[in-house]
This record gives sequence, structure tokens and C-alpha cells, in this order.
Amino acid sequence: MNCSSLQAGDRDKKMKAIVDCNNFYCSCERLFKPALRNQPVVVLSNNDGCIISRSDEAKQLGVEMAGPYFMAKPLIEKHGVSVFSSNYNLYGDLSWRVMETLRIIIGKQNVEVYSVDEAFVDLSIFPAEELQHIATEIKDTVEQWTGIKVSVGVAPTKVLSKLANRLAKKNKEKTNCVVVLDTEEKIKRALELTPVGDVWGVGYQYAQKLKENWFIDDALQLSKMSEAFAKTHLGGVVGVRLIRELKGIPCKEMDDELVTKKMIATTRMFGSPVGNITDIKEAVATYTSRAAEKLRRQNSAASIISVFVVAKEENHNVSFNRGATHSNYITLPRATSFTNELIKPAVALVDTLYKKGTLYKKAGVMLSGIVPDESIQGNLFLPETKNCERRLMDMIDNINFSQRDDVLKFAASGTTRDWKMRQELRSGRYTTRWEELYEVH
Repeated sequence: MNCSSLQAGDRDKKMKAIVDCNNFYCSCERLFKPALRNQPVVVLSNNDGCIISRSDEAKQLGVEMAGPYFMAKPLIEKHGVSVFSSNYNLYGDLSWRVMETLRIIIGKQNVEVYSVDEAFVDLSIFPAEELQHIATEIKDTVEQWTGIKVSVGVAPTKVLSKLANRLAKKNKEKTNCVVVLDTEEKIKRALELTPVGDVWGVGYQYAQKLKENWFIDDALQLSKMSEAFAKTHLGGVVGVRLIRELKGIPCKEMDDELVTKKMIATTRMFGSPVGNITDIKEAVATYTSRAAEKLRRQNSAASIISVFVVAKEENHNVSFNRGATHSNYITLPRATSFTNELIKPAVALVDTLYKKGTLYKKAGVMLSGIVPDESIQGNLFLPETKNCERRLMDMIDNINFSQRDDVLKFAASGTTRDWKMRQELRSGRYTTRWEELYEVH
């Protein structure tokens, strides 16, 4: 497990914080629309299907998270809730600004980005008596520099800092969105106030199992369970790590090989059912490009590529099951992270899956057989320029990251992309497009 015991005397030296953006997607939309402050706002998923972000005001109205938009629409229209399609160009750029702010004020080596709206921060360099002040300073600085509201939870371990962050968000006015668990009494109280289902790493099924079989209702009761219990009933090593962190024992950070993804997938619903093989090939080529970017981001290469397509449910073709998923894969001659070397076999796999006369609602690409790209040997029978294509890939990635929306793309990805997902209510890409730059009157 590589976990280190936490002594009472040096707990202040090992404190961690998690900085979590409040209702991040909604906050991004409000940033450029001040009139929406303190107003109910929701953001929809791909194809405007489900609700994936809600402001506090929308939550109070009873708008459910992950619920279908069409079911919530009467309630939304009744209360005048502002609705937006996902604007990932805007969200990605603002996420980068938040994380870069943390790196500037805390130090790059002390920031671990966990997700698009969360980052863990190592506060070991600060004295215990200054933690409340430091956490508040972090919050205020991020909000002042980026305009995005955040909550900060501080505790001896990552799991406990997530508990602290939950409490900070639960009563924003009382906590000022900052909670520091720096004593045994505070930690115990936080554990008591946290339902077992809200513990980071305990899913719905585990929570039900813990309640029904062992009458464990809160995090405090769970923290008192043995490591042997966790190993047997909470997923083995992962469960043991969870119990230790609840007890205040910080575990060593995950090794690189555990952080590195063993499989990378990119999949999307089409904006409307697609029956043209050319459109499907363009979509698969686009998804392959995205998966290849993720692959290069973790300095890896893949040796197996899989492609799948999903038929539209209303299809009654006898030879093709309704809503069925059909897939195929190919093992590459050598592992690669080059987009051009992955697109060619991916597009070829579409020919083996496509059925004329069938409408498809979704497609996807999965990369597996992942290895570190530094382990790949160059080909002695190719010129040096061919063995250095990684430089070209890096340049394409850098340009696309800075400009967004695939400014540079392979021809196989198409130009019109009629199959793209619906974003009928998308706001402007204010920070990444000159033509959509926010105007101040």
C-alpha cells in the first residue's frame, strides 16, 4: 500500500486541500452574463439530452441532476430557468485559468489536477495556525483572478479533504466555502455529518450494502472498520486505502503506472441518426484523433484499436438487432500514438460494421494495449523524418489546444460534419474565438 502513518505531532505538516469549482459549468456561463447571478441556471449534456450542471437556485426549485431535459422542461419554463448547451471550449479554457492560478500562487509542484473543476493542493509548507487564512486566500485569489467561485476543504488526507469540501459547500454562508479539519474533534464531527454514500470512493451499491448488512450509515462508523473488512467487502486494496485515509493516515500518491489509463475511449451520440457510411467514417476519424490526443498527453502508445457503432432503436431490420452495438478491433503492427497511423485502421473497421439501410445513433473508438511511448523503437528502414512524426503531432496538439475546436485536422475527419452533436443553446466561446469575443457596451 505504501502508506505512511500519521503521527499526532506532525499532522500539520501533511495537510492537503481540494479546491473545487462551485457548479462549474453554470459558473462559466454566469461569468459572461452578470444578470444571471443568483438566478437559476442549468447546463445540458451532449445533444442537449440531460441536465449535467445546476446552480444552487435551480437545485432549490427541484430540478434533478442527470434527469432528461424534456422531462424537466415544464418546471424549467415555469420558473424561467436559463438553459445552456455544453460549451466545452469555454469550460476547458476557464478550467485551465483556474488551475494555472493555483500553480502560480502555490507552486506547480504542489498542485495535482484531479478533474476539470477540481485540484488537490499540498499545504505542507504552511504552519498549522495559518491554514484557515491560507485556504481563504486561495479561494479569494482564484475568484478574483478568474471570476469562478470555488470551495476549499483542508484535511490530513485526500478523502478527508473531500469531506471537508462537501461541508464547505453545504452551508456556503456559514463556512464562506472554506472548511479546515485540523483537529481530531473537527474530523470526528465531519465524519458524523457525512452519510456513507457521500464518502469519496463509496458508490451507491456499496453504500446500500454497508447500510443493509452492517448498519453503517455514516463515515465515522465506516472509519472504525478494520482493514481486513475493507479488503474483503470494499474492493480489496482500494477499500483498505479508503479506510486508512478516513482514519487520517495519508497513503502514498498513486504511482505513474496506476495513474496512466490502460484504455482510452472517445464516443459520442450523433446530432441525428446517421445512415451514410461517409458520415460514420468522418465521425470515427474525429473520435480517433481525440483519443490519440489523450494518448499522447499521458506519453503512451496503443497497439490495439477498437471501433463500435450503435444502431437506432427504432430500426426493425430483421438481420440487425434493435439498438444493438456492433464492434470490431485490429492489432497494429507496432504500438503508436500518431493520429494518421490510427485513423487508417479505424476507418477500415467501419467497413466491417456498416449495414446499408441501417440508421446509427452513436459510434466510438477505444485504444488499448497501451504502453509507454518511450519503449517504442524507431524503424531502421524508414527515414529519420518518419521516425520523428511525434514532433508534428505535438505541434498539432499545441495549436488545437490553444485555438480549440480542431483548427488543424486530418481530411478524413471531414469539413461540414453534419453528424455533430446538437448544441442549439450554446453560448459564445468568448475566450477562444476572436469572432465570438465578449463585447462590452
